[in-house]
Amino acid sequence: MKLYLTPGACSLADHIALTEAGIDVETIKVDLRTRRTEHGDDFNAVNPKGYVPALVFDDGEVLTENVAIMDWVVGEAPHLAPEGRLGRSRNIEMLAFLATEIHRPFMRSMFSPADAEKQAARQAIAERLALIAERLDGDYLFGDAFATADALCYVMVRWARDSGFDLPDRLTAYAERVESRPAVQKTLRAESLA
Repeated sequence: MKLYLTPGACSLADHIALTEAGIDVETIKVDLRTRRTEHGDDFNAVNPKGYVPALVFDDGEVLTENVAIMDWVVGEAPHLAPEGRLGRSRNIEMLAFLATEIHRPFMRSMFSPADAEKQAARQAIAERLALIAERLDGDYLFGDAFATADALCYVMVRWARDSGFDLPDRLTAYAERVESRPAVQKTLRAESLA
């Protein structure tokens, strides 16, 4: 199995989730500007969408998008979703919120040529991260157990921290807890981020 990633990009969340699940993957770095892999291959041949992550199974099947990959991980490692009748659905709900309401505005805040759009995106990100901070009830998003949604939330908080956002103390402490996990440390080292 291969995970196509760009160090520090949103694919970091999938890499963390796979490591937390104990699923071994070969990682292949992608330069998103050139759409070439570290081996010089055309990444568009793997994922015509042109962005990471892409998880390629041994049979050649390709799975893309953070929400889909992390839900697949939960299927393999059910302990990485909250318990209960709606646990897996609550995890998907949070993953979708993070992907659409925080990740997407980050793209606008980083790459929009219009200053007004960048500022509006930063405001939206700050408001949505504050909402998450207010609702934290325990060490992680769903209490005391780590879920795949925590991996994506951590990456979004990491981006915010590195982009100069004024983060709520609860969110800073949350990110520090996630970052101290052995699987997260292992993944950060593998991506040369620690």
